[in-house]
Amino acid sequence: MAAMALVSRPAGVLPKISRSCLPAVVSVSIVQQRKLHQALIPKGKGGRSSSSGIAATVFGATGFLGRYVVNRLGRIGSQIVIPHRCDQYDLMYLKPMGDLGQIIFMEWDARNKDSIKKALEHSNVVINLVGREWETRNYGFEDIFVSIPQHIAKASREAGVTKLIHMSHLNADIRSQSKYLRNKAVGETVVREEFPDAIIMKPSEMFGREDRFFNYYANMRWFAGGIPLIALGKKTVKQPVHVADVAKAIVSAVRDPDANGKTYAIVGPNRYVLHDLVEYIYGVAHRPFLPYPLPRPLFHLVSKCFGLSPFEPWTTPDKVDRFHMTDMKYPGLPGLEDLGITPSTVEQKAIEILRRHRRYRYLETDLAETQPAKTVNY
Repeated sequence: MAAMALVSRPAGVLPKISRSCLPAVVSVSIVQQRKLHQALIPKGKGGRSSSSGIAATVFGATGFLGRYVVNRLGRIGSQIVIPHRCDQYDLMYLKPMGDLGQIIFMEWDARNKDSIKKALEHSNVVINLVGREWETRNYGFEDIFVSIPQHIAKASREAGVTKLIHMSHLNADIRSQSKYLRNKAVGETVVREEFPDAIIMKPSEMFGREDRFFNYYANMRWFAGGIPLIALGKKTVKQPVHVADVAKAIVSAVRDPDANGKTYAIVGPNRYVLHDLVEYIYGVAHRPFLPYPLPRPLFHLVSKCFGLSPFEPWTTPDKVDRFHMTDMKYPGLPGLEDLGITPSTVEQKAIEILRRHRRYRYLETDLAETQPAKTVNY
């Protein structure tokens, strides 16, 4: 009889559903709803066209370290949200680092808390790389290294983010003579207070193709015919780390379930006296090394003149202090080896950075002709 009733019913008229059937239909629809975003379900073999299960918001991705972090995340198939304040054409080099649709760009306002929340509301990982080596009229070091990280950490906690990675500095110290490093230390504290399980990365000075460390000293040959160094650089010890190793460390910490709440000291394998390191830089570049001692007050006075530039200053008094500060040792903190990374030496990577500083006749000269810089243990 039921079949006869269905056949005799006029076309376009649906059968009536009794009220007793409605709860069952509603319950079925609720069960079928996805409770996990597709981007967070790992699948594939692990390449760019796979899904790693990581949806990461990378603040400061347009900086020196950011491009390496985005590339590392993209090559394992992560979905990446890149908040930015620059022109869209300045972001083009980041697009090929991930598969189609995996890298998402959005404008944000660092002082707008709702803008921060919107940038990370769909992510399970947040990476804060926001930084700058000089202060501007709109953003001082306190804004860059304290206020913005605090807002990001608070928004991450409220959004239920599982991992927050905050970038600090190896020499961050509240007693430092560098305002940059003092605010870095305060930033670590406020991030820990807002997000206790945050992962703090403390890298030493990073070197790489677009760096402001090796290139900074290589370009000093235009400065008064020589290389000014406080006390000839013989009272300063540096332990630089390659930028790609720092990016590897960040991605390894993201994938390590035991990394939460830890602080990592990210340094290179060797320590060098600053004078010997700069001498090696000029040896690789095949340029004459002409150092001369410059008293700190006079160096500060000259660097203040550069700091008056409305564009990016070549140097500042704070940068002078920071670069002439011996790198701290943290034997109790985990490092690159604990994340399964073998750090690259200066000698392995220097030619990539310094080849462009050579004259044409030395362009293809073998690196073996340059004597390696002497390492120290103190």
